Amino acid sequence: MGKKIKAALLGAGTVGTGVYKLFERRSDVMEQTVGAELELKKILVHSLGKKRAGIDESLLTDDWNEILNDDEIRIVIEVMGGIEPAKTYILDALHAGKHVVTANKDLIAVYGRELLDAAEEQHCDLLFEAAVAGAIPIIRPLKQCLAANEISEVLGIVNGTTNYILTRMFEDHMDFETALAKATELGYAEADPTADVEGMDAGRKMAIMSSIAFHSRVVFDDVYTEGITKITSKDIEYAREFDSVIKLLGVARNTDKGIEVGVYPVMLHKDHPLASVRDSFNAVFVHGDAVDDAMFYGRGAGELPTASAVMGDVIDVARNLEYHCNGRISCTCYKEEPVKAFDEVKNKFFLRMQVKNTYGVLACITKVFGDHKVSIARVVQKAAEGERAELVIGTEKVKEYHLKDALRELKEMENIYEISSVIREY
Repeated sequence: MGKKIKAALLGAGTVGTGVYKLFERRSDVMEQTVGAELELKKILVHSLGKKRAGIDESLLTDDWNEILNDDEIRIVIEVMGGIEPAKTYILDALHAGKHVVTANKDLIAVYGRELLDAAEEQHCDLLFEAAVAGAIPIIRPLKQCLAANEISEVLGIVNGTTNYILTRMFEDHMDFETALAKATELGYAEADPTADVEGMDAGRKMAIMSSIAFHSRVVFDDVYTEGITKITSKDIEYAREFDSVIKLLGVARNTDKGIEVGVYPVMLHKDHPLASVRDSFNAVFVHGDAVDDAMFYGRGAGELPTASAVMGDVIDVARNLEYHCNGRISCTCYKEEPVKAFDEVKNKFFLRMQVKNTYGVLACITKVFGDHKVSIARVVQKAAEGERAELVIGTEKVKEYHLKDALRELKEMENIYEISSVIREY
């Protein structure tokens, strides 16, 4: 007893403050938990002049070299976000033989292989549980607890902002703009919510999970992304009528013709476990050949939930240090599976269109769909005003490019005023 492991924290924003709080809150039990005391020695910040309530100012530095060249600091915790300078700092730390914990989804989704290769060369740990789904354990379960499985599918609600917005639209009959304003007021949405509402944040997380689940490198550019900005109150009402909800899902499948991965709104039947995930909560649903179905549920963001995942990794690294076994699990992408072009992926669709209220229109639509290999599962016509009628069509599974070709032809028909909604169904 009496041993001490020292760490440095890069960043003192929301997550960094949460990590600092957990260091303080758990300091009295770390020796029993890890086998050594854990001490936070330095905190790297951009500006020393900024006041940071509750943080010991004597720990602050704006000089990266104070941390890099300090041999006592064995763990570097990166919660700055963004690509640079985070990437340089992490590579510097690994090359110096320091172990790294990061919450940086942007970095891992694009440069994960380079960082993991550097960690492996140095026999260092590089852990990133907090990069996906906040407090929810999913990276470690995929790499360890479910390692005996062949994972065929990963579905995720992995963005709390969009899930909150869609929940309010469904439960409180808000339109998108009103729900977004409420999310911003409560702090769920950033001042610029683009990365959230356009699906990019979830796309980065799905790139990371797909890589781990299917043992083959998937980067952010491989992930098809579509946001929720086009979802209307009318779409929500139809979902309710069909005993369904609309969720922004990350969907990844391992098929015999390659990996399918995308983020997009999905009409999901209320019986599916993910349909009951409300507000800012996240959940990840995994199907494996041995485990069958498993779901991981919890807080997907926030100061302490994300800090919980960060500190779990820090404790793991510290335990490895105590038993001299760092670098046990590095990159697990030992396959080179192709990522299928999204146009080749098959999905069911919910289509809502405004058409001329006259005979023969449905026959024309059916012919176009038939010509493009689109099979119709259901047709609903409820609203008709004068010359205009609203038509809702559900399709069977169809390749994305076949549906695109059909819709392109329909838009040119004089009897079709508008294709109002195109939403995938699960």
